[in-house]
Amino acid sequence: MKLRNIAIIAHVDHGKTTLVDKLLQQAGSFRENQRVAERVMDSNDLEKERGITILAKVTSVVWQDTRVNIVDTPGHADFGGEVERILSMVDGVIVLVDAAEGPMPQTKFVVGKALKLGLRPIVAINKVDRPDARITEVVNEVFDLFAALDANDDQLDFPILYGSGRNGWMADAPDGAQDGMAPLFDLVLKHVPEPKVEEGEFRMLGTLLESNPYLGRLITGRVFSGSIKPNQNVKVLDNDGKVVETGRVSKILAFRGIERTPIDVAEAGDIVAIAGLTKFNVADTLCVPEVTEALHAQPIDPPTLSMTFLVNDSPLAGTEGDKVTSRVIRDRLMKEAEGNVALRISDSPQADSFIVEGRGELQLAILIETMRREGFELGISRPRVVFRQDEATGERLEPIEEVIVDVDEEHSGVVIQKMSERKADMLEMRPSGGNRLRLVFHAPTRGLIGYQGELMTDTKGTAIMNRLFHAYSPWKGELAGRRNGVLLSNDAGESVAYAMWNLEDRGPMMIEPGWKVYQGMIIGQHTRENDLEVNVLRGKKLTNIRAAGKDEAVRLTPPIRMTLEKALAYIENDELVEVTPKSIRLRKTKLDPNERKRAERSKELVD
Repeated sequence: MKLRNIAIIAHVDHGKTTLVDKLLQQAGSFRENQRVAERVMDSNDLEKERGITILAKVTSVVWQDTRVNIVDTPGHADFGGEVERILSMVDGVIVLVDAAEGPMPQTKFVVGKALKLGLRPIVAINKVDRPDARITEVVNEVFDLFAALDANDDQLDFPILYGSGRNGWMADAPDGAQDGMAPLFDLVLKHVPEPKVEEGEFRMLGTLLESNPYLGRLITGRVFSGSIKPNQNVKVLDNDGKVVETGRVSKILAFRGIERTPIDVAEAGDIVAIAGLTKFNVADTLCVPEVTEALHAQPIDPPTLSMTFLVNDSPLAGTEGDKVTSRVIRDRLMKEAEGNVALRISDSPQADSFIVEGRGELQLAILIETMRREGFELGISRPRVVFRQDEATGERLEPIEEVIVDVDEEHSGVVIQKMSERKADMLEMRPSGGNRLRLVFHAPTRGLIGYQGELMTDTKGTAIMNRLFHAYSPWKGELAGRRNGVLLSNDAGESVAYAMWNLEDRGPMMIEPGWKVYQGMIIGQHTRENDLEVNVLRGKKLTNIRAAGKDEAVRLTPPIRMTLEKALAYIENDELVEVTPKSIRLRKTKLDPNERKRAERSKELVD
């Protein structure tokens, strides 16, 4: 059967996964009476909850005697490592662009990678039925983007389709005949070339890694040359051509709709999943024993943010999770790094702690959330940027991000002020329709840590911020940290409503009555700059005298709700987030007040 391999790339929320749903329906992958979940490719619990794609996934459909392998990719910049890898598997890309928002930072990032590989894109303008759609301007913006990314003449001569992924149609014109997804399928068959098949014996490049409870390690990749059958002897080569392991293929699975089906032979050009090898990893080459040269894997952009993962040493350690030792945490992190090439794990100089480097706060927060659901307890430090040194001048360099903020005109002033406080340079300010402005900045990554929540508050929830790594540039200087101190518990026990009510004038609380607390745990935000130790355990002194009006119920102000991302952004360098399967607590790194004072004194002496 003839083959086509395509990837759908776009910015987050531009409708990739919904489009794949409609392509599967149109191609008859589901029975007429089959009940299908919305965004069927988002299989992970966190993907369903957050409405974003985290892991790239492969599916396939048959259209006019041609099998089309489709790869659904993440749209968030933090998961760009997934997209960079899968581009080596495909021969064409569908660039999906929102008819109102136009090309956004992640679109720019992945399109740049695709154009460098020589892929010829198809542009699909999605959501043309939006009331604020600006179709002609968006098409011009896409052309300008391709030109700015040094596209060649063939790539600039891209075909365009217009449609609505949710309503399941694509057409040659915005007001064209709504004939389902057939125009998109026909264009893929006409525009995307057949997979190039190299000469020689069987070779396959590993691209996606997952673990299957029955088959063990499963690696998905594209067969570049030759063919393979189950029970055939193979070997694994790393990037340098060294043999990692030898073994036998136990099963070959091909993608058939949303199911995976065992097949008897995998031919060159197809995308398949292979089981039976224990050390076969992402970016490794699987080949027959006679082959000595590995396939070239695309280099991945380096991480820009790091966090320290520590063994939880709080007084409540081990009461809510069952995976608490450094060995178990280390094994889990190393396993994660195998499949996620955008992560780097290293041992920290401190005992029982590990440095985890990644692309952004969301990527690391997703990893922490996944681990806590698996029963891990962890202490997490404040995110820090990964600095570099200029080899020529020895100057310290820091990561700079391109930030695009879409905001109502009335709130633009406060956004510009806050971004300038974070050492950001404004590059552009232009209207984007409907009394909204689009602001473009270059800002240091460390200035953006924790800004999302503040932006939502400043703009009454109306702003949309998108960020993308731009480059490393000279250090921009010190940034102002958190302005408020924190309220700390001075003893261990359960918080009491009466004590919390008496402390309300000191600042808003982050805990509720009846919660377990310990010495050094952060229970609220102080109204002033300094940290303050308070007693939340003191109950009301009872007497045998009854007086009218003395026994009213205590009414407390609702506490600040700390999500994982909010907590990571809130803490300072001397604080940690304690993450367990049931709780997210904030605490000082050193729980003993005397130890904290000694550490502060020694820091002052060093300064």
